[in-house]
Amino acid sequence: MIVKSFEINKIKLTNQNLILFYGNNFGLKDQIKNSILKEKKITSIYDEKEVVDNISNFIENLSSKSLFEEEKIIIINRVSDKIYKIIHEIVEKGIDDLTIILDSENLEKKSKLRSFFEKSQQCICIPVYPDNNETLAKLASQSLKSKNISISSSNLNLVINKCKGDRRVLFTELEKIENYSKNGKKINTESILKLTNLIENHSISELIDNCLANNKNKTINILIENNFNSEDCIIITRIFLTKLKRILKLCSEFQQNKDLDLTISMAKPPIFWKEKDITKKQILNWTPKKIRETLYKVNDIEFLIKKNYDNSVDLITDFILNLVSKKSNN
Repeated sequence: MIVKSFEINKIKLTNQNLILFYGNNFGLKDQIKNSILKEKKITSIYDEKEVVDNISNFIENLSSKSLFEEEKIIIINRVSDKIYKIIHEIVEKGIDDLTIILDSENLEKKSKLRSFFEKSQQCICIPVYPDNNETLAKLASQSLKSKNISISSSNLNLVINKCKGDRRVLFTELEKIENYSKNGKKINTESILKLTNLIENHSISELIDNCLANNKNKTINILIENNFNSEDCIIITRIFLTKLKRILKLCSEFQQNKDLDLTISMAKPPIFWKEKDITKKQILNWTPKKIRETLYKVNDIEFLIKKNYDNSVDLITDFILNLVSKKSNN
């Protein structure tokens, strides 16, 4: 019997229950399991191989019952068609006070195990497909609202794009954001990127820093060495905007005090020593006027990327190469 993930309220445990999950949405699986079992205690957790290698012992353990056990609740992970005959035997034996939850990452339509669970009225089959971005956005908004945490829609999209359709990843990232905000810290693009580990050590952040410092050869090398995808392109534009706004503030202060070291030392938030040299190059390479013009261009590029998602890598690459080829302070 097939039960959709949103129909779990229809599931009522009886004397014998066999439930099959298949799919890669691990967060949704966890939620459904918790909803079904509620406060019930899991008796044993197996891997399929343990069961298949010791079938007689496994069946015997199912039949035996401790005086302290009201009901056996067993989870078997990473299942495949190898366990089909064993499950069929358990159904035929009709063992009472038993709940077995089978967990598989994926099962094809021709799978014997999947077909058996879908057709049998004694078994429950729950396909667990990846969440779409709309569902994740709704879950995230509800969670953040309940905790009174404010976050822009663009930053929320950065978090959602990292989740790859799995709410378990989403809840982990939201927990990071919640812990960060407890200290009164503002949630902005830079903090989101740091919290959710969206920047690789030698990729987006370094690419943009070198581009803004007019380090042409270094910028080209990073573009060659990294295989950026369409999702990365949106992240690149968001980091560009964040870094350009920071440089705008620094350039404006430098124009007033004419002291580069003072501008760096007085910067808020502070500039770490590793970033000081490249930040100085960026300040000298830009004027407030040119930064403002580039901010508009980055917004235009982001709009084009969203309209032409399939060509997003070419669009952002051309933009970066064009930018790094120009002398920005002229």
